[in-house]
Amino acid sequence: MTFALDALRIEVAEANAAIDRAGLVTLSFGNVSGVDREAGVFVIKPSGAPYATLRPEDLVVVSLSDGRVVEGGKRPSVDTPTHRVLYEAFPGIGGVVHTHSPYASAWAQAGRPIPCFGTTHADYFRGDVPVTRQLRADELGDGYEEDTGRVIVETLEGAGRSAIEAPAVLVASHGPFVWGSNATAAVETAIALEAIAAMAFRTLAIEAATSEITEELVARHFDRKHGAGAYYGQPRD
Repeated sequence: MTFALDALRIEVAEANAAIDRAGLVTLSFGNVSGVDREAGVFVIKPSGAPYATLRPEDLVVVSLSDGRVVEGGKRPSVDTPTHRVLYEAFPGIGGVVHTHSPYASAWAQAGRPIPCFGTTHADYFRGDVPVTRQLRADELGDGYEEDTGRVIVETLEGAGRSAIEAPAVLVASHGPFVWGSNATAAVETAIALEAIAAMAFRTLAIEAATSEITEELVARHFDRKHGAGAYYGQPRD
């Protein structure tokens, strides 16, 4: 195992522990992965593994090109094909998170995108958080998890959104898939997504006729964190 892969295992193990600490998972639901594009592999949580005892050496290393298990004695997450489709479709991402977090999953189960009601939302998403169509009957067979990834990609492409502008998609009747520049960044966005989903739910409970904020306000907040002239946070050395 190379030093880079060893470091990735540690990062992904910590990222899985982080979504557990953040209250985004119940039992063993959910998973985090991280990719090493130079090595052509990604590292992912084993299927059904409890978060409390998860160690870096428990993680499974999967080939990016064909989905084969390269290293690890455990069965990888059942969502592994979905992660692989996302890595192939979005070459700029380095980590993927899937949870069944309560508020984001509630929006997914309702089949509704999360409207952009405020600037907290706009700090992470340029517009609403999109939701996929329902998968068709022919997409529920042996290739179900791959088709889940494909419908996520289809949703972004259909909306004319990039993976940076919408770093998460709600899979209808299922839950959120979230990504970032690495596994750690993807976890941050997953935490923000759940907060945004809860805020939107409560906003509508207070005032059902609330309007989304203007495109100008969305752009102002999104671009100051993610635009060409971003000035949020501290400059990198």
